[in-house]
Amino acid sequence: MNKYAVVNPATGETLSTYPTASDADIVAAVDAAAAAYRDWSRTTTPDDRSALITKVAELHRERRQHLAEIIVREMGKPIGDALGEVDFSADIYQYYADHGPELLEDEPIDLAEGSEGSAVIRKSPMGVLIGIMPWNFPYYQVARFAGPNLMLGNTILLKHAAQCPESAAAIHEIFADAGFPVGAYTNIYATNEQVADIIADPRVQGVSLTGSERAGAAVAEQAGRHLKKVVLELGGSDPFIVLSTDDLDATVQMAVDARLDNSGQSCNGAKRFIVVDDLYDAFLEKFTAAMAEVSPSDPMGEGSGPLGPLSSSTAAENLEDQVSRAVVGGATIATGGTREGTFFSPTVLTGVAPGNDAYYEEFFGPVAQVFRVADEDAAVELANDTPFGLGSYLFTTDEQQAARVADRIEAGMVYVNCVLADSAELPFGGIKRSGSGRELGTLGIDEFVNKKMIRIA
Repeated sequence: MNKYAVVNPATGETLSTYPTASDADIVAAVDAAAAAYRDWSRTTTPDDRSALITKVAELHRERRQHLAEIIVREMGKPIGDALGEVDFSADIYQYYADHGPELLEDEPIDLAEGSEGSAVIRKSPMGVLIGIMPWNFPYYQVARFAGPNLMLGNTILLKHAAQCPESAAAIHEIFADAGFPVGAYTNIYATNEQVADIIADPRVQGVSLTGSERAGAAVAEQAGRHLKKVVLELGGSDPFIVLSTDDLDATVQMAVDARLDNSGQSCNGAKRFIVVDDLYDAFLEKFTAAMAEVSPSDPMGEGSGPLGPLSSSTAAENLEDQVSRAVVGGATIATGGTREGTFFSPTVLTGVAPGNDAYYEEFFGPVAQVFRVADEDAAVELANDTPFGLGSYLFTTDEQQAARVADRIEAGMVYVNCVLADSAELPFGGIKRSGSGRELGTLGIDEFVNKKMIRIA
């Protein structure tokens, strides 16, 4: 059986398979990336690269229906969400095309008093990079890595998830059709062993991975052994803190939206709902009812809802096992908890306490945990009592409290009174076991860059 295959999670049908790269294919890909870095990146200006990336954005928009249908087949994303992902990816490329030349301008340094001459920081590319991308957002994850780094002049080898070979090929085709030279962006159907060899290659200067903690630890170890820069975006168990609200129904709807985004398979989706005591009973009642109203649907069907199948039978089985262990550990299922094939019902757990495995695990699917807390301090303590630190959500009508609590939350991102507010200009990333480094925004172009100081006397 081939490692790279499109298996429709809604039906279990294997639609296509793709051959894994040979060792000779990998050598040729690295050679081409190194040659493109030596030639193309050195002979083009930021404006030249901006024009190419603009074309990438345009091609995403032109091919949006085709691209969206691919990922419905690959990982079960509802078609409306799939179209939205393609649009967001196009926006990311356009952001770097529009702002890249400005972001790469020299930064003058004010010299110490009495010093003569000048000094600047010049941002230069580093070389060949390898990106290792996950299945849950097949286009968006690539865009936030490829957009800024191609704008810089780095060249990219892209190893996509094994269940996303068709979207991986479609992205490669877009870069070729946009006019990027051979080697600037190369899709590789590589094995883990081949990825390790690529990281070890002295011509490769960095690696970016979005995925599991286990994969992140393995890649970071390989990168560290060869002294390579690494950016990691890993898991999350983001808190959704409700301290006060002037519209509980709207807050509950945002809680549902934040938990069911991408069928619950989003690293920065809200997963732990922490509600102050005087709102807890009403919130739990309304939230449980709203979650129970949502049913999984055919992701390609007309009017398909927000919830499709999970990405694979393995993902569904693992989630079912997590919920079962949570109940054995003392949790109560307020609604849901059932699986039919790869379709998992929206689930609400209460009574999850320290000592229960579920208290510290990430649930990658439509499962929410709801907690009661006495006050602000207890909410912050519980929010931070996690090995993760990716995103967080805070709801309060008190502006001073919003600023105070946002400062105390241990996470890379805090969204106050809003959800699903990601945007190309907003940096994305976390701390603790959620990874290191940032993507998107002005910080995303500052990861794999040589900030060269030039001092002229």
